[in-house]
Amino acid sequence: MHPAFSVLFLTTFIGAGQGLFLALYTAQIFTLGGLLPTQGGRDFYVIGSLLALAWLVAGLFASFFHLGHPERAWRTATRWRSSWLSREVLVLPAFIVAVAVYGAAHWLGGGQVVLTLNGTHALDVSMLAGVVAMGLAFLLFLCTGMVYADVHLLQEWRHWLTVINFTLLGAASGFTLATGIAALYSPTLTSFFAAWAMVLTLAAAVFRVVTLIRNHYLRQRSSLRTAIGIRHHQITQMTQGFMGGSFNTREFFHGRSLRFVATIRNVFLVLVFFAPVLLLAAAWWYATPALAVTAFFAQILGLLAERWHFFAQARHPQNLYYQSVA
Repeated sequence: MHPAFSVLFLTTFIGAGQGLFLALYTAQIFTLGGLLPTQGGRDFYVIGSLLALAWLVAGLFASFFHLGHPERAWRTATRWRSSWLSREVLVLPAFIVAVAVYGAAHWLGGGQVVLTLNGTHALDVSMLAGVVAMGLAFLLFLCTGMVYADVHLLQEWRHWLTVINFTLLGAASGFTLATGIAALYSPTLTSFFAAWAMVLTLAAAVFRVVTLIRNHYLRQRSSLRTAIGIRHHQITQMTQGFMGGSFNTREFFHGRSLRFVATIRNVFLVLVFFAPVLLLAAAWWYATPALAVTAFFAQILGLLAERWHFFAQARHPQNLYYQSVA
């Protein structure tokens, strides 16, 4: 498939925003349970929420460049009963609003206590807003992953691993960013976020490598014989049917060599998994905020490469006919 850069930025940016919010809310839950020290004031949550919103809005903005007629964007939400894309279009703005309410509640001091557990654990407005936002975050991961896992023609995508990869990669990048924020505004939480970020990154590495191995040995259901309905074992295509390129050759194939695709694969394996784990471990050990921030930017660049490879590796059956150009 041809990787559209607008979709690369969309899926990568909103994943980082989702992961960052989940990191913030996880810390708040652990703090409420007495498993973590109280964070330094409201700045940590407010700044974290603002950054999460920035990544989410940036991803939403990037999505408009993928539309031929942006003024008709509202129509993408009309088929929510059957389309995962429509569901994603509805859930993303709802999640943005929920994160905004969560951040605003912290900015106002947490809000009024709504519920008390066991007479000691007070649940305020920020905690309840966080519950809603957390549910929407995981629902958004599901919708984004299913947009691709539900494509019947592309065997590389049509698997539960697609949803798992979107979830783990987004969560890993968010917790890595939270490590950098904690190193700057709440150092006592740096080790907590660094540990979570490394665990999530390693888990994402396992599932992503399994996906790469699966796709490498994947046996395609379609062939030249099934495409034209002839069962002869020796079929040779002499021409692709056009003298030059067409919409099909541009939209359903990336136009790069196998060596280039393999290079992108190696780059994202290093930047998404290997480098961030080393940088996070060093940031944890030396208590250096710059290392944690560097880990995040290395990972986000690697995720853009990973997402490019995700699209490029998918082999559309129509390229059986246009293989002389593809």
